[in-house]
Amino acid sequence: MAQAQFTRNRNGKSSNLVQLHPKKPAPEIVAFQKTELYMILQVYSRRVATGEWRDYAIDMLTDRAVFSIFHRTSETPLFTVEKNPKLARKQGAYSVVNATGQILKRGRELKNVLKVLDKKTKLASI
Repeated sequence: MAQAQFTRNRNGKSSNLVQLHPKKPAPEIVAFQKTELYMILQVYSRRVATGEWRDYAIDMLTDRAVFSIFHRTSETPLFTVEKNPKLARKQGAYSVVNATGQILKRGRELKNVLKVLDKKTKLASI
């Protein structure tokens, strides 16, 4: 909580409020834009319709934004779609990561990165 002190003028009346400890600005957070969320939710809704996915969560952190996709609420996410602006010039700001932490696709354009989620998941037969 910031402390403040009133200064007094010659008449003894308070005149100005002076901040002794100015408030620190709130840290900026990274968030998905409306168009980005629209693209993600298009892919998500198609897989919900097939019964593969059932829940999602959105986390907006100071360094990245994360859209987590779940099969059931109590489980760990099957996939996460991440936006990390610090990587925009290097590898691309967007990535899709699976449950084990493996990056499935990374790039500069979200539309191209999301194509990896449109592919049907195939079980390996032994």
